[in-house]
Amino acid sequence: MNVYEMVTKRIIEQLEMGVIPWQKPWTGSPNGAYNRVSRKPYSVLNQMLLWHSGEYATFKQWTEAGGHIRKGEKSEIVTFWKMQLVEEEEEDGTKVKKQIPLLRYYNVFHISQVDGVEPKEKFELQEHEPIEEAERIKAEYMEREHLQIYEKITDRAFYTPNLDYIEIPCEEQYTNIEEFYSTLFHEMIHSTGHYRRLNRLESGASARFGSETYSKEELTAEIGSAMILNRLGIETDKTFTNSAAYVQNWLQVLKNDNKFVVSASSKAEKAVKYIFNENTVAE
Repeated sequence: MNVYEMVTKRIIEQLEMGVIPWQKPWTGSPNGAYNRVSRKPYSVLNQMLLWHSGEYATFKQWTEAGGHIRKGEKSEIVTFWKMQLVEEEEEDGTKVKKQIPLLRYYNVFHISQVDGVEPKEKFELQEHEPIEEAERIKAEYMEREHLQIYEKITDRAFYTPNLDYIEIPCEEQYTNIEEFYSTLFHEMIHSTGHYRRLNRLESGASARFGSETYSKEELTAEIGSAMILNRLGIETDKTFTNSAAYVQNWLQVLKNDNKFVVSASSKAEKAVKYIFNENTVAE
């Protein structure tokens, strides 16, 4: 059994053990307006409604934090949808219960309106020692494929085929450096699907978020990432378990059919060999 078959077998065994919670491996970096307590950015609609960027909180939240809203300061509103159960009568006279979304709001104040508190750090950065072999693989792939990889303070990791570049949270946003490389290799696997490489990525409606095509590609990318970590000897229990959890999340879209894992594993193996420059050709 080679390394690719071994990783696939272990992932399937992990999946068969039951539901595994996936955890985002990097610390978030809220942009725009966000809640001081939850640290989560507000929705796009609320970002448009609010006047400032940075920390907001309710009167109660600021008071509990030891803050005092200055006299005369006016609140802003944050909207949210609340589901309400209502009973409706059908044409035949039968009564049915339905969940109706109702738009609600609550009042918030910006930190600039509050005395007695200091801004919180949005995130904590960690110092790490880069892993030499992983950096070598990244550098050689970037140079050979003329691919740009942007490592920056962000809360998103993605590959864009149209512009052919990768953007990921910088390594200081991860608690463990291995998780940084897990994310990096995931996006590098996606990049192998570009039409100039293995020509695996599809476009249009079939490749929309949550579709079967999209889900299969996510399985391929995560399994491929786990394979690279294993090959380099930098896999940890945490990275492997989290990879299995990520695979499980997308497998649920595909009705928990493990045959998709085997299919994605085959594509992942080709992608890994392409990254390692092992003479893989597009099909």
